[in-house]
Parts: sequence; C-alpha cells; structure tokens
Amino acid sequence: MERRALHRINRRAVALVNEESTMIEASVNWTDKDRYVGSATSRHSIVMDTATEKSANTPMELVLLGLCGCTASDVVGILRKKREPFAGLEVRAKAERADGYPAVYTSIHLTYLVRGAVSQKAMEDAVNLSKEKYCSVSAMLEKTAKITYSIEHVR
Repeated sequence: MERRALHRINRRAVALVNEESTMIEASVNWTDKDRYVGSATSRHSIVMDTATEKSANTPMELVLLGLCGCTASDVVGILRKKREPFAGLEVRAKAERADGYPAVYTSIHLTYLVRGAVSQKAMEDAVNLSKEKYCSVSAMLEKTAKITYSIEHVR
C-alpha cells in the first residue's frame, strides 16, 4: 500500500479509538412501580428507585455517589503517585437541592476521611488537583452547585 493510504488508515483508526474511548452509552428500563434498571458501556447494572419508600438509590443520590467515587479515585491515585502512606480513604457528601424543578444541587460539602500518615499538605494538594483539574463529575456539578470540602485524619 502507498504511504499516504497507510497514513490515512492510521489516522482513521486513531480517530475511531478516540471516539470509542470518549463515547459512553447508557440505558434505563422501567421494571415495576417506580423502579428502573440501568446499565452503561461497562455492562454493569444498577437499580434506581424514585418512589417515596425507596428500595434503591435515587438518580440524584447516584449523582452524589458518582462525585464521591470520582474524587476518591483521583485522590487515591495522586497519593499513590506521591508515595504517601495512606491506609484508607472515605469521601462523604452532604448536599442541598434547589426548591422547585429542576431540583438541581445548589451546594455540596465533601468530607475526606483519610487514614494513615498522610500530611495535611499532601491531602490538600490531592483534593485541590481533583477539584480543579481531574474530577469530571465535580466540573459538571460546579455549574449549579458550590462545592466545599474538609479533610479529617482518622485512626
């Protein structure tokens, strides 16, 4: 094959790989009452419930869980990269929603509970990097919510 043709094929292959890595698909199926089962590109399923008496998390609770998971993943990765001796990390969220619809989050407070001999500066740096640079969920939620945080060292 001619060099130009190979170059074009390689560019197309790279474009397809990049498109696949950024494209996520999700679907939700109603099951019964106010329950739904959702799955996404990862092919894992999750149950959601929007009833008054809930048998599963609500979609808005899942958004908060997504935020906690996203920032926790960032912080753990950063602490590992810095070789900080952490033994555990828990991220908790408390949030307020707007009155009326859409009832978006208006304020979120994250509490990072870190175990191990991690310095306060290392934790603050990791949390700030997550908040300002890496956490996609935080970046989306900051469009409507003020996100604050605190760090606690626990034994």
